Amino acid sequence: MINPNKYSGCFLGLAIGDAYGAPFEGGPIERFLWKAIGKTKDGRLRYTDDTQMSIDLASSYIQNNDINQEHLAGVFAENYRWSRGYGPSASWLLKKIRNGAKWTEVNRAKFKEGSFGNGEAMRAPVLAMCHPDNREKLNENIIKSSEITHAHPLAIEGAKLIALTTCAALHKWNTDAILKAMPRWCWLNEYQSKVAYCIEAILAPEEIHDHELKSRLGNGIAASQSTVTAVYFALKYREQNLESMLTRIYKIGGDTDTIGAMAGAIWGAFNGSDAIDKSIIKSIENSVRIVELSEQLYAISVNKGVQ
Repeated sequence: MINPNKYSGCFLGLAIGDAYGAPFEGGPIERFLWKAIGKTKDGRLRYTDDTQMSIDLASSYIQNNDINQEHLAGVFAENYRWSRGYGPSASWLLKKIRNGAKWTEVNRAKFKEGSFGNGEAMRAPVLAMCHPDNREKLNENIIKSSEITHAHPLAIEGAKLIALTTCAALHKWNTDAILKAMPRWCWLNEYQSKVAYCIEAILAPEEIHDHELKSRLGNGIAASQSTVTAVYFALKYREQNLESMLTRIYKIGGDTDTIGAMAGAIWGAFNGSDAIDKSIIKSIENSVRIVELSEQLYAISVNKGVQ
């Protein structure tokens, strides 16, 4: 049976990786803007759309005891705020939904096959907490959640990789077992080559240079350019403290908040919230609410008998 401490660790790890990574994302203009808006009135670190949409997903799932696409799309749109750092396409889509458009009419309006960004992967750990043992239901709900904002197969496959790695972490699989399973979790060529290198890099006795990690795994906003990177860091640093892992992630730059969120969630699923410095937890906005949601997700999963 999974310890509930791992659920709170997973959700808090996501929020911490996101909030602490936001000031390092983008160029000078983006960093200057976040410096101006990156704290709440009481001095806590603000999280970005990564955590907000994860909270939205958790709240909608708890209310419906499943993924209700209409409800979830409405919650995403209702809680949209430009100041959370949503990408241009997501902003356009959510504003359209808020103004009355059906999500099915706008989710592929910008991109014929849907967005291939990492917007679903960043919230996929929530679905792992909903279905830590039910692979069929997990895959079904990843697709249902992803279709609203990130319908491209690359986005869905990246989300599945993050979710399945989170499930393995919740069950505390050893690293070797996860590395053996990872190639079976990816079907698309863009992931297979990166997963193969990720396994090689994790097993390598020497430290991999930042430049090589960026060129071989990526650090961008596309799901295929960030999800395997997050898995690499989560596995490589699973027995070190959270701060060490996040410092290394932020050093390589790029989409620091989302890579930090995904890796932080997996790390938290491995180690639980007791392994996170309490002062760091308190420094994040709405940390109490995040813990409450994780506890509710845990209660639902127990009641469904999935553990």
